[in-house]
Amino acid sequence: MKNPAMAVGAAAPFTTVSSFSHFKTPTTRSRLHLPPPFINFRTPHQQNLRYLKSLHIIDSQTRFHSPDAIDQILTTVHFLKSKGFSDSDFPRLAFLCPQLFTPNFDPTDIAPVFHFLAADLSASVQESRGLILRCPRILLSDVELCLKPTHKFLKQLGIENLKSPSNLNSHLLNTRVEKLRSKIRFMQEIGFSHEEAAKICGRMPAMFGYSVEENLKPKYEYLVKEMERDLEELKGFPQYFGFSLEARIMPRHLHLKQRNLRIPLNRMLLWSDNRFYSKWK
Repeated sequence: MKNPAMAVGAAAPFTTVSSFSHFKTPTTRSRLHLPPPFINFRTPHQQNLRYLKSLHIIDSQTRFHSPDAIDQILTTVHFLKSKGFSDSDFPRLAFLCPQLFTPNFDPTDIAPVFHFLAADLSASVQESRGLILRCPRILLSDVELCLKPTHKFLKQLGIENLKSPSNLNSHLLNTRVEKLRSKIRFMQEIGFSHEEAAKICGRMPAMFGYSVEENLKPKYEYLVKEMERDLEELKGFPQYFGFSLEARIMPRHLHLKQRNLRIPLNRMLLWSDNRFYSKWK
């Protein structure tokens, strides 16, 4: 007669799983091909969440995590990728223009901007991408009310190559004409003719990025009141407005004043620190 223990051992491979529920050893679980306990099988929705988090578009504090909301955001992501953007571009886009990645945003609303950049500016896909990355809010600008009138105005001033992706070009294109004109009006108010002001702004488009109250006006008042220089000297060197009042203009003026010296504006400001302070010890 066979040993009872051997009989049980022989029958073991055919025993049901439930009859071995009290065994917890890895050997038994592996032999029966059971999955580890508490496995969470990732769903497509969870994969989408993880992808958007990797792009810094959403985080753990984001309140909308419904599949429909996430799908709509992914639609925007796929649209932008079709326009030349890569995964590495999205953290910047999301940080500077979070409106693009909300559940109620429709990416077809920004299609006219891409058409404007390609058709009106003749910008390539990469040039358009570069302009947008430097000023993502340009995507939210109205083409007919802002972008086209601004482009026309800048071209009339002789400003060219606006398709080149630079911070200046991006922000110029995203500035309304009325705000651009305010800089020309300021120049007229201090004594320039309209033609002179327009020509200076055309040659120095960075002027359009300066605040009248916080930049241009204080520099002009310092020139006239403290430096005791006149408009004609400014007309000969309008680049004066491009220098920092606190870091360049004031220190150099005071340095010269202490030595009872007066030199042309261009020599005062264009020279490097080393050359200037070596010359005027």
